[in-house]
Amino acid sequence: MEKEKDKGNVVLKEEDNVGVVQIADDVVAMIATLAATEVEGVTAMGNKLSMKKTKGVRVDVLEGNVTVCIAVMIEYGYNIPATCQKVQTKVKAAIENMTGLTCTDVNIRIAGVKVKKA
Repeated sequence: MEKEKDKGNVVLKEEDNVGVVQIADDVVAMIATLAATEVEGVTAMGNKLSMKKTKGVRVDVLEGNVTVCIAVMIEYGYNIPATCQKVQTKVKAAIENMTGLTCTDVNIRIAGVKVKKA
């Protein structure tokens, strides 16, 4: 299977070509967003890395390799390094399982800490 970039889309080409499958960068960003927010302790996505429609996530795809930069809000009381490691693992697995692309980096920036109101 070959992978190439085409104007914000990843084009997957199969050897037995019946057609072309294109995955928009926004779709990969949405997968990353959903996976990150499933992790306990992540309350929201930050908005400092805002790109197009998906706030807090930037996706770069080059030759079938995906690099993701995510800004997240962490709930007060959660261990930041442990929570970030869970986010990295979950985002990497989700992107690779759903798209077939290789996720080489998941970079996380803590945009803030959310404190529960009493």
